[in-house]
Amino acid sequence: MKKSKWFSILSIGSSFLLMMLLIAASVRYGYQQTSFSQILHSFTSFNGSNAHLVIQSVRIPRALIAAAVGASLAVAGVLMQTLTKNPLASPSIFGVNAGAGLAVVIAVTVFNVTSLQAFALLAFLGAGVAIVTVFGLGSLDRKGLSPLQLTLAGAAMTALFSSVTQGLLVLNESALEQVLFWLAGSVQGRDIELLWTTLPYIAIGFALALFFAPSFNVLAMGDDVANGLGVKTGMLKVWIGIIVILLAGGSVAIAGPIGFIGIMIPHLARKWIGIDHRWLIPLSAFLGANLLLLADIMARYIIMPQEIPVGVMTALIGTPIFIYIARKVGTSS
Repeated sequence: MKKSKWFSILSIGSSFLLMMLLIAASVRYGYQQTSFSQILHSFTSFNGSNAHLVIQSVRIPRALIAAAVGASLAVAGVLMQTLTKNPLASPSIFGVNAGAGLAVVIAVTVFNVTSLQAFALLAFLGAGVAIVTVFGLGSLDRKGLSPLQLTLAGAAMTALFSSVTQGLLVLNESALEQVLFWLAGSVQGRDIELLWTTLPYIAIGFALALFFAPSFNVLAMGDDVANGLGVKTGMLKVWIGIIVILLAGGSVAIAGPIGFIGIMIPHLARKWIGIDHRWLIPLSAFLGANLLLLADIMARYIIMPQEIPVGVMTALIGTPIFIYIARKVGTSS
């Protein structure tokens, strides 16, 4: 059912306000006890106390990174599902996670790289190579890029990258300890510089997604309809690939592979606001940020004083939803 313009604006505004509340909660709650007055004073009269240091150097970067990563993965998931016509598609379908993970593992096992900043840049490169490879394989047929070919190429490259990654880690067990927490997906302990390094690319990805939103609406009707309406579907799919590199590649570079957000959020957003990408993209961004912020807050309390990687928490939340979506798709087909 088509939603009114004002309902869409209200939904996006409400999601934005919820995101701001969750960011505040992320800064406030955790093993180190802090208060909202301490948060305010850390900005107005920073005194170098332990609480102020935790707020400024740990909690705030963590909250901002979680919001940016969650939003990026959600929008990338929207575009993946639009492109492949596959309701179970997510950034990982193009081998983004697997390609990024392989690049980091090669750097650790072969070149003994240990810097998180280097991990981020290499992960970005690995994600980009993975998507370019998938697009290349998916366009070998004379018919060009088809959803089925892209899905199969993505699945094949994901399997290949994952197998090589596991093989390298088996041969070098010491490397496993260095990259295990990153491979599980986490926003804990990430330097704010990682976000500032990738934020320009993520911002460009969001801008491009919003710019092409009307064309995505046409593409969602099918390639034949889009071609008939004058949309250059081949070029538009290439732009989707570029946007996914910027968004999903950037998020994986910061936080490692975090699953299920790109699957869950697009379905929730479509049920809430409809299929118009002009509204669907911003709503998905805020919902994705909200989900990852909430998951990160929950991850701090499950086995306190220790924490579990937020990628594990999103998997716990997302697995039953994924099964529900898969069953629904199966019964409707």
